[in-house]
Order: sequence, then structure tokens, then C-alpha cells
Amino acid sequence: MGRLTALALVVAASLASPAWAQEWPGWRGPRRDGTAPAAQAPGAWPEAFAPAWRVEIGGGYSSPVVSAGRVFVHSRRGDLEIVTALDLASGARRWRRDYPARFIQNTIVPIDLPGPFATPLVDGGRVFTFGAGGVLSSWDAASGDLLWRNDYSPSVQVTDLFCGTAASPLLVDGALVVQVGSDSTGGRVLALDPATGAEIWSWRGVGPGYASPVLIEVDAHRQLVTLTESSVIGLDAANGALLWSVPFTDEWHENIVTPVWTGAHVVVSGPRQGTHAFAVRREEGGWRAAQAWSNPGVTMYMTSPVLAAGILYGHSSTRAGQFVALDAATGSVRWSSEGREGEHASVLLAGDDLLLLTSDAELLVAAPSPAGFAVAHHYEVADGATWAAPVPLPDGLLVRDATGLARLVPAD
Repeated sequence: MGRLTALALVVAASLASPAWAQEWPGWRGPRRDGTAPAAQAPGAWPEAFAPAWRVEIGGGYSSPVVSAGRVFVHSRRGDLEIVTALDLASGARRWRRDYPARFIQNTIVPIDLPGPFATPLVDGGRVFTFGAGGVLSSWDAASGDLLWRNDYSPSVQVTDLFCGTAASPLLVDGALVVQVGSDSTGGRVLALDPATGAEIWSWRGVGPGYASPVLIEVDAHRQLVTLTESSVIGLDAANGALLWSVPFTDEWHENIVTPVWTGAHVVVSGPRQGTHAFAVRREEGGWRAAQAWSNPGVTMYMTSPVLAAGILYGHSSTRAGQFVALDAATGSVRWSSEGREGEHASVLLAGDDLLLLTSDAELLVAAPSPAGFAVAHHYEVADGATWAAPVPLPDGLLVRDATGLARLVPAD
């Protein structure tokens, strides 16, 4: 058999495989916006879910990712950070690697939060993980071999940055983008060669927030948008040059929510600042971001919203946690739930359904409608807390709880 023929058969087999058809390679999914196409979401919702498998993986808050029929998850046990590859169909462990990553938490934090927080990224047969202390690793996705490691821990003073490194890595035009640093040491956004970890460019400024950078395009110009401890910034994706910056201050530096690009505005939110939209424009001599609207009454703490048909759906910390729908053009509230919906919720759009997973392991399925909030299905999906975002699958979903990871399928 010729090499081209063999390659064609491999490609055809991979395309025919349902496991390969399900790809969730990084933070907030294939497009980094919390949306999954209908083919990657349940076609019908059952009366109840049951675990097809559940595996103890250790603690942590990063989300699982899926690629080529495998699940990759980053966790912690004691002073070790752990990377595990599981078979998506069976839950069987394909490989497991760990490395020393001692974490000394700021004593002001009332609960134990040693991470990891950043969600892994899978690309080109490599898995990239970013630990709470700033250890960035590249692993061979098939074998688990360590390909390279960059240790940024000297620049991460966790006693200043309450919860450590949290920004999930991003691939942009063949470069691996990460954000690292802390309040006292300052922050950096770095573009690295994904094959070697070598630095391509860097931006230096104030310390990072906890949000993950996103890529937007304005007037055919590609920009990286992210949050620092005190601002929203836009960087040239080609070289890291600062294009624009607007203040976004918080007394605890808790800038956590991943920015959302609506096509017209960059939308950011915080627990004390409320929700704001900025219009990014090219002007003579450079770029400018100007506030388009603000809604101080909608305070998203950790929940990154999703956009559907001009409406932003999210979870506000008001009224002990309530789900909200905002007009993306004006910031006006279209509806809000009664409240007491939990401290945190992950919000995803899967096909035609809005998935809302609270930190109390309640999964709500609702229609993304500006007319009102109506829950179509309600499930209890774990016995412990669920702080990580779930992964929708054609026949169910992946849910990470306090110590384990489960694949849920319709109950018989």
C-alpha cells in the first residue's frame, strides 16, 4: 500500500469516527466562545443522566478538553500537578504524568484554592497545560511524553495574586499565547513557538487578571484582547504591540470573566464594576476603545457569558446568583431569573439549547430566548461541587466535580 493511500485511509477513518467528530480542544470550546454546533450537542434531552464512567482525577478547577477520542484533564494532589489522558468512550487511562508544583496560597483566601485553573489546550498532537504557579508544559498527546517546559513561577507571587495563574493558553496564527505574572512583579503576554516554547514576542505591563485572552478582528486587523488586574487591553496579534487600553479597576483585582466579542463591542464584566461594552475603532494615529454602554447592576463574577442572536446570556452575582439576558447592543436587561441560583454557573450554548451548570451540580437546559427564562430540563449531575465548565457531547456531556471526571449518558 502506498503512503498516500494509507494516509487517505487514516483520514477517512478519523472522519468517520464519532469520537473524532467530537472536538472540544480548549477553554470554552472550538471557537473559545462557549458555543458548540448542533452536531456536538445532545439531539434530545433524556429524563435523567447516568455515568457511563467516572474516574478520580484529583482536585482543580480547569475544564476537561477532548480531541481525537481522548479526554485530557489537569488536576492536583498535594504538591503535584497531574495531567491525565483518558479514553473518551471507556474512561480507561491512556497515560498520566505529574510534576512538583508546590503552591503557597495567600492567607487572605478563606478556602483552599491551589488550582490548577487554566484549561488545557490541544493542538497539532500536543497538549499544553498551564499550572497555578506558572509552569507551562507541552506534552505529546499520544504518549504523554514531555516535549518542553517553561517555568514562569519566579514571576508569579501567589501571595499577591490570590489564586495564581488562571489564563488558559490560546493558539493564534501558529503561536502559543499565554498570560503570566502577578500584582507585584507585573504581567506579561507572551507568544511562543508551540514546538519549542521559544519566545516570539512579549508585552509587559501591569499584573494579569484571571481572565483568558481572546482573538478578535476589527477592520481586518487581528487583536488579542485580555484583562489585566486593572484594565482591558488590545494587543496586535502579530507582534504584541499595545494598540489600546481602558481602565477596568477592581479593589481585589478580580478581573475573571473572559471578554466576549459581539462583532461590534468587547464586553467585560466584574463583581463590583458591573458589565461594560467597548467599541474598538481605528483612528488616525492608532486605535481607540470607547465605552458604548454600561450596566452596573449586572455583576458577573466568574461566569463568562455567551452570545446568541444579539443577546448575551450569563450569571450575575446579584440576588445570591441569578441568570440574566442582556441586549448586546445596548446592555439593557431583557430578563433575569428570580435569584438564589448559586454562587457560580458555567454558561454554554449547545446547538439550540442554553446549558447552565451551577457550582451546586445543577444542570439547567433552557431555550436561548430574549422573551423570558424558561427551564426545559433540570438535572443533578454530580455528588460534589462543579466549578469547571462541562463539555457537551452528542450523547451527553462530561462533568468535572470536586475530585473526579464523569461521562454522563442518558439513563436506561
